Amino acid sequence: EEQPKYEDNIYMYIYFVIFIIFGSFFTLNLFIGVIIDNFNQQKKKISDLGQDIFMTEEQKKYYNAMKKLGSKKPQKPIPRPLVSAGSRFKWNFCLQEYPFLLAGELFQLFQQLLKEQQPVPVHLHTGFLCPLGMFLAEIIEKYFVSPTLFRVIRLARIGRILRLIKGAKGIRTLLFALMMSLPALFNIGLLLFLVMFIFSIFGMSNFAYVKHEAGIDDMFNFETFGNSMICLFQITTSAGWDGLLLPILNRPPDCDLDKEHPGSGFKGDCGNPSVGIFFFVSYIIISFLIVVNMYIAIILENFSVATEESADPLSEDDFETFYEIWEKFDPDATQFIEYSKLADFADALEHPLRVPKPNTIELIAMDLPMVSGDRIHCLDILFAFTKRVLGDSGELDILRQQMEERFVASNPSKVSYEPITTTLRRKQEEVSAVVIQRAYRARLARR
Repeated sequence: EEQPKYEDNIYMYIYFVIFIIFGSFFTLNLFIGVIIDNFNQQKKKISDLGQDIFMTEEQKKYYNAMKKLGSKKPQKPIPRPLVSAGSRFKWNFCLQEYPFLLAGELFQLFQQLLKEQQPVPVHLHTGFLCPLGMFLAEIIEKYFVSPTLFRVIRLARIGRILRLIKGAKGIRTLLFALMMSLPALFNIGLLLFLVMFIFSIFGMSNFAYVKHEAGIDDMFNFETFGNSMICLFQITTSAGWDGLLLPILNRPPDCDLDKEHPGSGFKGDCGNPSVGIFFFVSYIIISFLIVVNMYIAIILENFSVATEESADPLSEDDFETFYEIWEKFDPDATQFIEYSKLADFADALEHPLRVPKPNTIELIAMDLPMVSGDRIHCLDILFAFTKRVLGDSGELDILRQQMEERFVASNPSKVSYEPITTTLRRKQEEVSAVVIQRAYRARLARR
């Protein structure tokens, strides 16, 4: 009848501390490490390039640059209005130089709406919804006609201000890793939902009429599919599973074997201890120790990839910036620019693709293919500038040809791509013509 003595067996503290250190910190983390290691091995088996181990570091950089290059394409810029000075100012304000001011204005308007306590009159509410509905209908109609109009979402690129902050490189790497992880995280989420679905049906079949006590109540129970999913979602975090298991372990006299449930032929509110233990142990192992840790494995792997790519000479941002500047020189997205604009375009690029002026001799030496009308394809320019940054790698000409074929197949040009000369040959022709002219004039002068 006496109460237990406080801290009567102090050595049991040490026992549980040692168990937590070795059982949780070491063994559980080894379990997680095995999952991550096997995940990485499976990823290597199904990687796009099966011969990574046979490539040098320089070839890997060139290959990664080619992959990034092939995923981009020229696009038409949003046309600038020419109606009035006010329209041009609004266009600049919304899409060009001042996106942060627009974001601040929207935030201020949102705060003002939150401060409004009086209900909006019905006529004002209707008068607001009518033009809004017509405007949205027009947007939807034009969206299916011209998908490029939907690129107004580019306003979200305000986050690119991180480019200008040198100290934000780590933040950009984290965001890039998150974006890379989203598709895989979605797939694992579907897998987790499938596991929860199966176990919720099993729980409804075996624990629907368990006595309400401890962790099982009107909300957390296995009586309906929705409540079962809520319970399993809670267990996925390894929290509260003991409270749900306790009523399932009840046996008479702690429960009533003859209790009737209206609308059902089942009697009793006792659980099944053996089935309950198997149910919870198996679900915790599958969901918490395997599936949830796969999230960690994917994020760690993609963060490692993002860190490696951030160390590459050329990144996704560099190629995206290339095509953003390309839009200004090729507003119709023909994928070609005139040779006369090449020097200005090369000087307008950002480091490391930029070729600062004077760049005429260097651009001529690149020997860029030219089509009729003295035009140069964007892919040829980008290949040449990429080679200038990474260096010439003659062993990967086949890779470049494959990337070029993939680009042309996914981005067909309206104009046929048939080079008739190159920048170097054109310069040689011009020099040859000048030499011939001088010789001919000298001959005429001697006569």
